[in-house]
Amino acid sequence: MRALLTNDDGIDSPGLHALARQVEAAGFEVVVVAPSFDASGTGASLGHISREHPIHYEKRQIAGLKGDAFALDGPPALCTITSHLGAFGRRPDVVISGPNLGLNTGRSVLHSGTVGAALAAQNFGIKGLAVSLAVSEPWHFDTACQYTVDLLGPLMEGPDRCVLNLNVPALPFSETLGLRWGGLAEFGSVRSQIVDQAEGKLFFDLVETAYDPPPDSDLGLVNAGFAAVTALHGTCEVWQDSTLRGTTLLATQEMPSATAMHSLLPAASYLGQ
Repeated sequence: MRALLTNDDGIDSPGLHALARQVEAAGFEVVVVAPSFDASGTGASLGHISREHPIHYEKRQIAGLKGDAFALDGPPALCTITSHLGAFGRRPDVVISGPNLGLNTGRSVLHSGTVGAALAAQNFGIKGLAVSLAVSEPWHFDTACQYTVDLLGPLMEGPDRCVLNLNVPALPFSETLGLRWGGLAEFGSVRSQIVDQAEGKLFFDLVETAYDPPPDSDLGLVNAGFAAVTALHGTCEVWQDSTLRGTTLLATQEMPSATAMHSLLPAASYLGQ
């Protein structure tokens, strides 16, 4: 099995290096393709793509890793897509993104470059695992690596296009309480805030929330000491009884929305339709 390792914190992240070595030690053929810069918050963005402007990359060395490593001038989702297209060798069987320096929980995963790389893999029929680690000093990269390796077996035996989002508490592995399935919390561990504004300038920051998450949510579980796993699907269609494929759209018709009373389904193309 061939694993692509990427992240959104950049090629020089020590967590990425540690995880790449651990995945290789678990028996995977590893290639690392990660942004040459901090691409946090880029979601599944590809950046600007143009035939006239090539995407630059350079080969790097990661200590203790047999596999190749490359720094790409593009966000994590582009690292996934260029690897899928064969730019860095054989197409990967799985994309492992992270460990992110901070949690990616709740509905704010939409904005995560870490999660975006895994969801880009899903779009191309590749399994994905996004890994994020709660902030601490020092970082508990060993805990994130251990849970990642533990999940790879079930993931590789799982269905096509399976994408898991793993969030790990800031604890030594022996002090964590194990893996649990977690629903997406309504909010993440941080929220965006405009802290100042001047003429033509916005000063933006991420601040901790005072949100008390449900105990069975991803954030609630991590706060309690569990590693939380959520299965994600990036491109879903929203349907209700009055909106069916191929029928006429009426101006008086209620528009579908992603509520409990409506159906969220994987894109039809994923179902072979």
